[in-house]
Amino acid sequence: MPEEESLARRGQRQAGARRAAPRNQRRVREGDDVITVLARTVREVEAAARRGPVTPAVRTKFQVVAQLVREEHARVRADGTSSQSHRAEQLKRLDGIGTILAKTAVRDPALLSLLTGDAVVSEAARSLKRDILTAVGIEAAPDEAPAAQPAAASAAPERRVVPQSVVSRQLANPFLAPDFSSARPTTTRPRRLAGWELLGPLLSSFERAGSGASTSMALPTPSSLHAPAGLELMPHQAQVVAAAAAGHRTFLLADEPGLGKTAQALLAAEAATAYPLLVVVPNVVKTNWAREAGLWTPHRAATVIHGNGDTIDGFADIVVVNYEVLDRHVGWIGDFGFRGMVVDEAHFIKNKTSQRSQHVLELSERIRSRIARPLLMALTGTPLINDIEDFRAIWQFLGWIDETQPLAELMDALEETGRTPADPGFYPAARQCVVDLGIVRRRKVDVAADIPARRIADLPVELDEKAGRSIRAAERELVRRLVSRYEGALARRASGSVAEGIDHDLVRRVARSELKDTTTKKTGENVFGMMRRIGQAKAELAADYAAQLARSAGKVVFFAKHVDVMDAAEESFARQGIRFSSIRGDQTSTSRQKHIDAFVNDPDVAVAVCSLTAAGVGLNLQVASNIVLAELSWTHAEQTQAIDRSHRIGQGEPVTAWRIIAAQTIDTRITELIDSKAGLAARALDGSEEEVSSSADVQLEALVGLLTDALSASP
Repeated sequence: MPEEESLARRGQRQAGARRAAPRNQRRVREGDDVITVLARTVREVEAAARRGPVTPAVRTKFQVVAQLVREEHARVRADGTSSQSHRAEQLKRLDGIGTILAKTAVRDPALLSLLTGDAVVSEAARSLKRDILTAVGIEAAPDEAPAAQPAAASAAPERRVVPQSVVSRQLANPFLAPDFSSARPTTTRPRRLAGWELLGPLLSSFERAGSGASTSMALPTPSSLHAPAGLELMPHQAQVVAAAAAGHRTFLLADEPGLGKTAQALLAAEAATAYPLLVVVPNVVKTNWAREAGLWTPHRAATVIHGNGDTIDGFADIVVVNYEVLDRHVGWIGDFGFRGMVVDEAHFIKNKTSQRSQHVLELSERIRSRIARPLLMALTGTPLINDIEDFRAIWQFLGWIDETQPLAELMDALEETGRTPADPGFYPAARQCVVDLGIVRRRKVDVAADIPARRIADLPVELDEKAGRSIRAAERELVRRLVSRYEGALARRASGSVAEGIDHDLVRRVARSELKDTTTKKTGENVFGMMRRIGQAKAELAADYAAQLARSAGKVVFFAKHVDVMDAAEESFARQGIRFSSIRGDQTSTSRQKHIDAFVNDPDVAVAVCSLTAAGVGLNLQVASNIVLAELSWTHAEQTQAIDRSHRIGQGEPVTAWRIIAAQTIDTRITELIDSKAGLAARALDGSEEEVSSSADVQLEALVGLLTDALSASP
């Protein structure tokens, strides 16, 4: 009798396996393990790819193994008759084969196209597949072509794209699906609070808060301040990282600008191992996010999505996308398997009817429904008690509430208070429940001991596509002109001797000659013209960032060198409804003082737009602690004088100067030169015999650097 039961159970397992197998396959006899055969075959393919170019026969084997691993993967997952441990072991073996396929495809990218389910299958591949199936006792139907799918099934919303790099990532290892672990429940059964409307009272609890109410969750004291070499992590930053390391996973990080929210978010993701990590940001700061990721998490690859994403790295750990193009990518992003999501300038999603808000909330919901305890961080400098209704969307992004009620964690905390909205003590207790979920708010004055009294923060930006191409083309033309001068000078040497390597003395003479010509006659696009065009191209981006600072941190001083850059910035502020003062060199003293008084005394005047040369001295603008330098000065001294309009006796907060730098242009080189000359100037003032550098030094060194790089790159 037991033997009969055993035979019956085995028959049920075999029948279940037949039902789970693809329609065109039927196991006809017990034979070798198909996974073992595939493992042996993929090793043959791997060895052949290592020896040299992939032959047609190896390509055929590669494609057949990919097809069979895909089918076997589906069969094992659908097999309800095997034990969970047995299925897990089989899937682990299949994933190992998939990993070998991926590594092999990296050696020869042409193999990637063979990993797709709809790749053209040759007769040789069909024949080899039949042979392998027959060897393991599976009868395959003669026609294995996939059934045609209805056109509507693959239709994508208008403008939706999937970057080729993302497709390559999926194809390189299509058998290792993203880890969508079962997520924690997001709803709970209320007890005392059943039937109560709670979202309104929760929001109201922030408006009712007194001056002594807590604005931040309790943060742990970090045991150490770990930071990459050359960087310093400040104590208040380390507290958030320590909280993430301790298991906290949702943060509304509302520190004032200049307190290092970007670094805190990146290091929190590292502490939580929240990779891949999605970062949604305004356009003006997306390049800076990639730069900061390279500094704070240098072992994690970061990529930025521009436009349709043609240049992104689909294998990166950190993916940065700006709000403006999120609509094109929301489809594949939702299925990518992100384990963390950061939303910078989170007040951008306050309007829940806007498209960008809907996309952010959709992605958050998809991540939370698939990943157990993902890291979710909303970054904003906007004070928490202003327009508290706007924070509904942020709370929803963090998974604290949905459209109508608190979700599980917040509801449980409210229940534990033992109060209802009818009780007087409900509001402070409810507010604390929300704060404890992850609100962190520090001001500069609160952590003044952590940060320098004055610091310069560089903000690299990507120029508009058309302007960027034009400026880079002009820079290439300048370099060609310099190289031509250098080569002509070499050819005219009387001795006829050829110097080994680069003649650096000649490089400097050529650079001086170019610099002299730009002041006496037109020689094409010169370094001055390019810097002016770069300033014009940065004007809108710099104004956008200044507007963000004004909304979140109060008054801002905006410096530019050229009048047209100031004009463009003021037009941008006017469009955004931001009141500003304008301080220029062509004003009468009466008009100038009127604008200064308006900025200093009128709380509604948020920005002072200043000429770097005309307003860089003789002004007291200490009412602002944030400065935006839209254009670079040619000297460090001029830059320092501008910053000192706010950083002066009587200033009660640390001052941050934000330099807007055009990435991938000469702007970056000028920045480095100005900073290198700063140390020289300091030594000269301290009694060194070195001469203090002038603007001509920076201009000359910029040309020398361009020419030297070009000659070094020449074969």
